[in-house]
Amino acid sequence: MRAGELARVAEVTVRALRYYEKVGLVVPVRLPNGYRDYDPVAVRQVREIRELTSLGLSVEETRPFVECLASGHGSGDECPASLAAYRHAIDELSVRIVRLTQRRDALAGHLRAAAERSIPKGVQPFSAGYGLDGRPVRCDPPIPSDDGTADRLAGVRLPNVTLPASDGSTVALTALGAGRTVLYVYPLTGRPGVDLPEGWDTIPGARGCTAEACGFRDHHEELVGAGAARVYGLSSQPGHYQREVVDRLRLPFTMLADPEFAVRDALRLPTFPAGGLTLYRRLTMIVSRGVIEHVFYPVYPPAQHAFEVLDWLRTHPESTE
Repeated sequence: MRAGELARVAEVTVRALRYYEKVGLVVPVRLPNGYRDYDPVAVRQVREIRELTSLGLSVEETRPFVECLASGHGSGDECPASLAAYRHAIDELSVRIVRLTQRRDALAGHLRAAAERSIPKGVQPFSAGYGLDGRPVRCDPPIPSDDGTADRLAGVRLPNVTLPASDGSTVALTALGAGRTVLYVYPLTGRPGVDLPEGWDTIPGARGCTAEACGFRDHHEELVGAGAARVYGLSSQPGHYQREVVDRLRLPFTMLADPEFAVRDALRLPTFPAGGLTLYRRLTMIVSRGVIEHVFYPVYPPAQHAFEVLDWLRTHPESTE
């Protein structure tokens, strides 16, 4: 096989092929007329180099894989040296990720410090942080009012609804188990780089879902110590979204997905429209023996709500009767 044909079949340039030959990865046979002739296995070798370099390996780091194919193996990563090369590349990436994360956090700290220096004394930025332009978010969202829609929930038994959970299991609300359950319902958790619904900051009680989740995370051990047998977060976001939130925020509890609003329909929970979506209003239920014992509604500010629940649990020990 001539160089031009090999380059075309393997989808590389002739120049790249010449380089692979120069460093000894692909070695042709010289014909009497001086032309290079490549063995058919060279197609697989060149494709292996192309694929591995697209994953970030250097050309030299592909050598064990190329040699593995040259020795007659069906795949370039069937040899011990190839597996070792994988591990080495992964280890190097892990070190780079740690260093990049440290650099990012240091830069973020400088950004926050610089942004705070630009705020006049006596003016505090909203706890959500800073916008994409590096400026602190200064406007507090409107406070939600109590519209009375949750007044009838205390004493109501949870419905026979089963929801998918972020850990891959399902949770039946009628079989939560012994002890108290803290079930906090919220609109949606934003993702970095993904726009929230239009007008989000102007909707009373909409903002602050990530801060609320982090509050329950940071006070989780204390909540358990105060009598909460389990904590669940619930929103209408799908299961894969909930799993991402648990991983990203390192939540020690499970999130439930209710995209069909089964709980809303059974309990007539309050919702609101935003950006073409229907979302749950923020509320928290304390459940005991399958019955809603207490309801927090409206919830404000979200970042302090976990402590509010903790204080209630401590001052209202569960009856043993």
